[in-house]
Amino acid sequence: MKHWLLTYTLAADYMDRRPEFRAEHLAMASKATTRSELLLGGAALEADGAVKEALLLFAGDDASAAQAFAEADPYVREGLVVRWRVREWVTVAGSWAPAA
Repeated sequence: MKHWLLTYTLAADYMDRRPEFRAEHLAMASKATTRSELLLGGAALEADGAVKEALLLFAGDDASAAQAFAEADPYVREGLVVRWRVREWVTVAGSWAPAA
């Protein structure tokens, strides 16, 4: 089992537009969590409290679940996310880290 970080760079008007698409986004996240693909997700706050980025932690043998999530996410589809990327996160400590 590997870990994958899906990083969203958010549009300047993300907080204003988010309510319209939030229920669909959270329903997708809930389903991915039920399938044990999505472990954690949320916004990364700047020192001033601004929201410019979000991080989602996925688990799986490859990056396909994280990529599929981003491709189907209404936040991406509707332009609330201006850029996204998936990277493998080689975890070595913590209860979710694979045995080394």
